Amino acid sequence: MTKSQLVAVIAKKAHLTKKASSDAIEALFEEVIRSLKKGEKVVVSGFGTFYVSKVGDKQVVPFGNESKRQTIKGHKVVNFRVGKPLKKQVW
Repeated sequence: MTKSQLVAVIAKKAHLTKKASSDAIEALFEEVIRSLKKGEKVVVSGFGTFYVSKVGDKQVVPFGNESKRQTIKGHKVVNFRVGKPLKKQVW
């Protein structure tokens, strides 16, 4: 499902215009991003939890070529842990 398809479905189900639906979705995404940037978890009951975790430095050896060993710098990643109700419906 694309974002435009999501906008259309929400507009129809919530009896909103596509513009109002798009604005609501944008506001949702902006708040999720803002919270994750601050290091907060975003918990949507019945759906799941978005959270940020740190990945440490990694040593990489491309195809066993020891002379080209590289270090990938540590960084942050966004993770998602699925909620039980969603998991039951999908699996």
